[in-house]
Amino acid sequence: MRDSKLIYQCKNTGLFFLKSIIITKSRFASSNKCFLITFIQHLFVHLKPEKNLSFIKNMSIKSNTFVLENETEWEHAGNGMRRQILGYDNSLMIVKVEFEKDAVGSEHSHPHSQSTYVASGVFEFAVGDEKQVVKPGDGIYIEPNVKHGVTCIEAGILIDAFSPMRDDFLKA
Repeated sequence: MRDSKLIYQCKNTGLFFLKSIIITKSRFASSNKCFLITFIQHLFVHLKPEKNLSFIKNMSIKSNTFVLENETEWEHAGNGMRRQILGYDNSLMIVKVEFEKDAVGSEHSHPHSQSTYVASGVFEFAVGDEKQVVKPGDGIYIEPNVKHGVTCIEAGILIDAFSPMRDDFLKA
């Protein structure tokens, strides 16, 4: 498999610092790559290098180009729910969520824009102060930081798109 290379540059002081971290996909899962990038970003933030470092750019994480259902692990997402992460990069994530009848996605909010497509089943969504029953073919848009939740009326599948990606969904 091909290696991915991440390069960090330190500018603005006349000193040029270059550190390459090579992550071989055969040795590290994408989620470990995400954890490593996040760790390094936090390390630089906590060291307060603003005067000596330019902002670290072009650090990206992404899924494989093709994410095949039968090769993608299902993750527990709550009582009566499980999810598969279908593809992502820093700016976008697509997630398939399977619900059993009467499963509840508890009310919550997050800083991501979310758009949901109802692939199958019947659901009651609460978004902000609105409630709506949705069926296959329907869509829902949820603005960042708006409280929302869902109750499954008939077992089904939702396809969620998040922007930027939900890094909290990736395993560390």
